[in-house]
Amino acid sequence: MDFSSDPRIVMTLDAGGTNLTFSAIRGRHVLAGPVALPTEAEDLDRCLAGIVAGFHMIRNLLPEPPAAISFAFPGPADYPAGIVMNVGNLPAFRGGVPLGPILEHEFGIPVFLNNDGDLFAYGEAIAGLLPEVNGLLERAGSPKRFHNLVGFTLGTGFGGGIVRDGDLFLGDNSNAGEVWLLRNVVDPDSNAEEGASIRAVRRVYAQTAGLPFEEAPEPRRIFEIGIGRREGDQAAALEAFRQLGRVVGDALAQALTLVDGLAVIGGGIAGAHSLFFPALVEQANSRFPGGGGHRRLVQQVFNLEEPAQLHAFLAGQRRAERGRARLQSDRHLVPVLKPRRSARR
Repeated sequence: MDFSSDPRIVMTLDAGGTNLTFSAIRGRHVLAGPVALPTEAEDLDRCLAGIVAGFHMIRNLLPEPPAAISFAFPGPADYPAGIVMNVGNLPAFRGGVPLGPILEHEFGIPVFLNNDGDLFAYGEAIAGLLPEVNGLLERAGSPKRFHNLVGFTLGTGFGGGIVRDGDLFLGDNSNAGEVWLLRNVVDPDSNAEEGASIRAVRRVYAQTAGLPFEEAPEPRRIFEIGIGRREGDQAAALEAFRQLGRVVGDALAQALTLVDGLAVIGGGIAGAHSLFFPALVEQANSRFPGGGGHRRLVQQVFNLEEPAQLHAFLAGQRRAERGRARLQSDRHLVPVLKPRRSARR
């Protein structure tokens, strides 16, 4: 489906611990908003009243009634049922709140909830990287097409989502794609999020530069230091993003061992990809030091931001089989990396 010409209007919400930001989209364009209201994270009645009021404000700005409400909301949650519970930065929802049914009753339209990692991956699968890559392959004359995708988000936390043949994979408890709980290759006693988040970049920069954590700048400034645009400890900045790349690359390899599809990186830190993608690709394409030196992945990882790697990916390797050209699995059944969004924090 060409979502750019979809006439339906969908109201949406970016729910954070401080602010609730509402908008509405049609096709791929923002139609109304943003409208921001305080979250009231500690008071359930006031928080729910704010969510309802925000959607009413957006609906009043629309030229016609919306078809649905769809938004990301922190978990854990029973997302298919629309029940949110035990939210760390939204404690008012602790114990379980049927947010989806409440909004369906109020507005009389379908309401869809999921977490941001899942929705990021789903968007890239239906209207982002996956159709983009398949289009590139088609124009290059390749018979290869992709159907599966894993998406990672790098920001305050480390999120993920899995899409299989056009369907978002939720798992039996709405907990599929929880990549933040994978093991951290740099610090095996901690989870991957401690090496793949804003605080991880700041912590490594502070440790390497000999600073207290509180004095470490935000990742955007560390990135600017790393590329020489701003004064600071450049070596510490480069090391902070190198370690991030190692952690994300290892987590990606673990995920792709099960998913076997494309990979896309999003979130606020994705804008710094030029500093961490090399280490990420190297880690994902590495070999185990023991056990005969087996490759970390059967597939090969390509960075589509690099023209030479993009060309190699599209060219593939062909061999004759049963009278027709086919693509070798060790070159073209590959995950591919491409960043989304810029580093704003």
